[in-house]
Amino acid sequence: MEKHPEQIDWEKKLEESLIRYPERKEKFINHGGEEIPRLAVPDRLDDHYLQDIGFPGRYPYTRGVQPTMYRGRLWTMRQYAGFSSALESNQRYRYLLDQGTTGLSVAFDLPTQIGYDSDDPMAEGEVGKVGVAIDSLADMELLFDRIPLDKVSTSMTINAPAAILLAMYVAVAEKQGVEISKIKGTIQNDILKEYVARGTYIFPPRPSLRLITDTFKWCTEHTPEFNTISISGYHIREAGSTAVQEVAFTLANGITYVQAALDAGLELDNFAPRLSFFFNASSDLLEEVSKFRAARRLWARIMKERFNASKPASLMLRFHTQTAGYTLTAQQIDNNIVRVALQALSAVLGGTQSLHTNSRDEALSLPTEDSVRTALRTQQVIAHESGVTSSVDPLAGSYFIEELTDRIEAQASELIAKIDKAGGVVAAIEGGFIQRQIENSAYEYQQEIEKGERIIVGVNEFKIEEKTKPPLLRVNPEVENAQVQGLKELRERRNNKEVQEALANLSVSARNSSNLMPEILAAVKTYATLGEICHVLREVFGEYRG
Repeated sequence: MEKHPEQIDWEKKLEESLIRYPERKEKFINHGGEEIPRLAVPDRLDDHYLQDIGFPGRYPYTRGVQPTMYRGRLWTMRQYAGFSSALESNQRYRYLLDQGTTGLSVAFDLPTQIGYDSDDPMAEGEVGKVGVAIDSLADMELLFDRIPLDKVSTSMTINAPAAILLAMYVAVAEKQGVEISKIKGTIQNDILKEYVARGTYIFPPRPSLRLITDTFKWCTEHTPEFNTISISGYHIREAGSTAVQEVAFTLANGITYVQAALDAGLELDNFAPRLSFFFNASSDLLEEVSKFRAARRLWARIMKERFNASKPASLMLRFHTQTAGYTLTAQQIDNNIVRVALQALSAVLGGTQSLHTNSRDEALSLPTEDSVRTALRTQQVIAHESGVTSSVDPLAGSYFIEELTDRIEAQASELIAKIDKAGGVVAAIEGGFIQRQIENSAYEYQQEIEKGERIIVGVNEFKIEEKTKPPLLRVNPEVENAQVQGLKELRERRNNKEVQEALANLSVSARNSSNLMPEILAAVKTYATLGEICHVLREVFGEYRG
């Protein structure tokens, strides 16, 4: 049958692209030695296919943001890690890199996430518990000791003080002699979902949006390869949302950030290509695959039709995925390995750009090294043994997948329209609309489990008496004392006059319309602490009380 002109054009452009960006060296063959086709398409390309499914690397990007996807380059295999001190976390990072991790993902402790130093009374008992404690540039230098920032991509799960942690990362790169224009990675920097799903906010929404748009502008000029935001549906799903709500609320937040940047005078096609997203991979494999495809298509249409983006990179939804923490069970923890494998597979079949796989013991504690290695090996087995990376979007054309993709897109669009009608995301947060939607979904899900209408293996069915307890990672309580002592010594040896001058300059900038990133970076370089910088901004912006 004669090929459609659009397919002929795609194949021609692909051949040109392969000269510059060849595919991986692995053979794309099955066990019988037969070649696996790069892309499967129907014999007849009808209007539905061309308008809604299309070709990978082309609008509306349903089939992926790159024409060859994983045949060209595998997703970045990240392992989210951070605990105790910067020294211990550094040792874990170097272990992960030795085991084949291709990107780092930093977890910060709770005081760091909400802008308190380790010696603040508010931090007592929480230092180093759920992530690494970072009080100053000195800690960040230790965190990335012997890790070349020109060769490693780093994702940082930080929101309210994201600009400050980014400044510390930039300062470390400079100290390593790395051109900051070459550093790669992502700061989460997504404050809107904190107000509805997670709670690690500091400032009210509007000054928080200013910090975010200041970061967009500064990074566009100075760190063009660094993603300035990871718009997160992950925590929305962890709070109890449905798949449709995860897509709708995440993209609605994305719309808000784009509009805020435009209102601040930024050029759309300058900052939009550096936007990235972060989704949850739950256990309903086919729904999750469809969710990722629907989100990619819907965002492309939003950027094209709502914002008139012209650059193809501005239309692409590029996303990181993490397997679903809320599905992990404390009962029969080895079952979590199976859950994570299914969830990771859904992310790969859905076209993720990077992936973190949770460890089997995370319902009980921070993961052990053995558990982390198994989680990483899960990704490597999918990449190299499952065969799903040999063909682009291999589930496309399934009647069920395409119908579900269409349905998720339509229902998410309806929810976004409701948010628009309510006055946008900030107004919907202030009115409690988004919070109520998530709370209702979480309640219904829990009711289904308690009534036995939804089976969770090992929890409400297939239970056993467990006689042995798995080895768990425990954070040494002395970590807090050591961190506090280190902070005291830092304040004694730094130039405190320089610190106070830098903080005073930051305060002035916060009270006018100046971009805050240069003053934050200057303060960081004097070894002003995270808490000191946040204190200045609290005095100007106030604190949000949800």
